[in-house]
Amino acid sequence: MKTTLKLSFLVLITILGISCNTKSQSQSEAIKVLTPTEFKEKSANQTIIDIRTPQEFNQGHIEGAININFYDSNFMDQIAKYDKNQPIFIYCRSGNRTSPASRKMADFGFTQINDLEGGILYWLKNNNETVK
Repeated sequence: MKTTLKLSFLVLITILGISCNTKSQSQSEAIKVLTPTEFKEKSANQTIIDIRTPQEFNQGHIEGAININFYDSNFMDQIAKYDKNQPIFIYCRSGNRTSPASRKMADFGFTQINDLEGGILYWLKNNNETVK
């Protein structure tokens, strides 16, 4: 009886470990961190989402970007309007918000999330322009 219980417990732990590992692998495959140069080249004619606050967005943003505030309670509802199988390019101020946003999006089923390394600050530091 003890052996059966131990074996059942071991099988359960193994299954849980495999399912957790699969999820993190799919997340890492869905999320790519791009340098400003890569982001600029690959995001042309694609969906670009600025996840900063509206106040930050109005101070200057990447041309063509759509503002969806990460701190809004309906953030994922707004993101869900986009095709999960199409590339999405996201950025914030310094890159701190895009990491949790990217994970949420990957968990939700987005398959091609492109995160701007260092956010808009690094974009500007690399002599890229913004619009108001």
